[in-house]
Parts: sequence; structure tokens; C-alpha cells
Amino acid sequence: MPSLHAFANPARFLKIARPLTPVLFWLGAVLVAIGCWAGLTQTPPDYLQGETVRILYIHVPAAWLGMGGWSGIALSSIALLVWRHPLAAIAARAVALPGAVFAAICLVTGSIWGRPTWGTWWQWDGRLTSMLLLFFVYCAFIALARADADRGGDGRVPAVFGIAGTVLLPIIRYSVVWWNTLHQGPSIGLTRSSIAPAILWPLPIMLLGFSLLFGAIVLMRMRAMLAMAKSEARLRRMATV
Repeated sequence: MPSLHAFANPARFLKIARPLTPVLFWLGAVLVAIGCWAGLTQTPPDYLQGETVRILYIHVPAAWLGMGGWSGIALSSIALLVWRHPLAAIAARAVALPGAVFAAICLVTGSIWGRPTWGTWWQWDGRLTSMLLLFFVYCAFIALARADADRGGDGRVPAVFGIAGTVLLPIIRYSVVWWNTLHQGPSIGLTRSSIAPAILWPLPIMLLGFSLLFGAIVLMRMRAMLAMAKSEARLRRMATV
């Protein structure tokens, strides 16, 4: 099995990332299309929420990837601080923007879902507030990483911030258990689910599809950042000639 540093060489990483990117993208796009078709046409409305329950096929994957994206930032930050992995800072920056986008989609779809279900667009309860904080933390990380890169930093300051931000993940996960909130409790567990199977079955397809698309976007961003770094290094060499 290749070690973590097997992909430290940008050329070796790009050799794998170039063919892998379109595979992840198109496979993810096909799965999302299938999941949307199934969720919109092949599942019944919920007996309480009616047709609005179909928002879960977007809302749940968005929440999953909003939290999963920050987990990726944290792992990349650990790889940078502990092993000095040369691609770790680039990976963290590549994950940040799509992670923030999915966190925003989670908030928007949650508000749309909450209006007919709760009678309000927004409620300052534990789950919604902690997810909003995660979105703001994403924005802060993006700004911090960009400032660090512009001043020629080594990425350690954003990496520390990336690890510190993980404190929000268990708060988001267990907020509906720790506090009496308007948001419903956990609906899906490792061994059981409170959602009817007739409604639930397209959700894993959507989760996998969006996850593959997320991976493709991250690889595209990493490739673009490496190309930009290579171009800037070439310009600096030309300027010194």
C-alpha cells in the first residue's frame, strides 16, 4: 500500500488526478441524475410533510459534505503540521470552497424545508446555529489561507485554524441530542432509520453521487492551484534572468 508521501510529488499526483477527475465527475453526475429522478418520481410523499420531504435528497448530502469537507481540511492540516506533506496545504484550500458551498446549500434547503414544516424560515436552535457557524468558519479559513499564501507563508497558521475548527463537528452532530431544539432528532443511524424505506432508498444514491462530484471538484481545484504555482515559479525565474 502506498504511503502518505507516495503522492507528495506533484507530478505523481497529477498523473493519477488527471484521469481520475473525469471518472469521478461523470459517475457522480450520473448517480445524482438517477437519484433526482428516483426521489422526484419514484417515491411517495410523506404522510405528514407531503411533497416537501423530497428536499432531504439535497439537504442531507449537503449537510454530509459540509461537515465532511471540514474533516478533509482537518486531516490535510494534520498532514501538513505532522508530516510536512507538500500537497497538504493545497488540498485544504481546494476543499474549503466546495465545503463552504455545500454548507450554504444545507442552510438554504433547511430554511426552505423549515418554512412549511415549522412555520418559520429560521430558528436559532442548536443545529441551525452551529451549521451557520461552520459556514462562517469556512469563510474565515478561505480568507486566512489566501492571505497566508499571498504573503508566502508555509500554511501552518491556516492549518492550526483548520484543526481548531473541528470543535464544531461534534456540536453539529449531537446538537439535537444535547439540546431541546426545533430541528428533528437523528433520523438515520448505523443500524436503523426512522424514515420509511420507500422514501429513504434514493438517498444513498444521492449521497454517493454528490460525494463523487465533491471529490472531482477538489481534484480540479488542486490541479488548477498546482498549475498556477508552476506558472508563477516560471515567471519568477524569467524575471531574474
